[in-house]
Amino acid sequence: MAVIPIYTYPDPVLAKKCEDVVEINDELITLAHDMVDTMFEAPGIGLAAPQVGRSIRLIVVDLNPGEDAAEAACLFNPTIVSKEGSSCIEEGCLSVPDYAVEVPRAAKVVVEALNEEGKKIRLEAEGMLATCLQHEIDHLEGTVIIDYVSSLKRSLYKKRRLKKMKKGDA
Repeated sequence: MAVIPIYTYPDPVLAKKCEDVVEINDELITLAHDMVDTMFEAPGIGLAAPQVGRSIRLIVVDLNPGEDAAEAACLFNPTIVSKEGSSCIEEGCLSVPDYAVEVPRAAKVVVEALNEEGKKIRLEAEGMLATCLQHEIDHLEGTVIIDYVSSLKRSLYKKRRLKKMKKGDA
């Protein structure tokens, strides 16, 4: 397994809508496992393929990062099939370092996806898992948390990140 560099905002790959996975093969399973390692290393509770430079519909999630890689869910072509209620908690993102924003989400979701064996699975989630799934699926649509704030706040964030990068702090 390997840790993969995480792309950060405003990299164009984060704004692209991702392509469906047509065939789950050994290369994609290795990518998914490398994404789990990357997520644990970061540390984070979710990671989407565009965050590691791949515009495909693949996410990994684990609410107990680093405890047991086998517990992480690798979801191919995840789709939210139903939403219920509302929630708004502060979220961070590995691709938007040093930033958090409250994002309106559904309180409960049902997600359908393919697992590593290519079998259709259905996840019913609420609380932090529901938020995490919605956050990662947003990435597959080309949306990051900073897209939920005003253009002024986005430009201030970009300026602050550029200044940090010039100093070598990023």
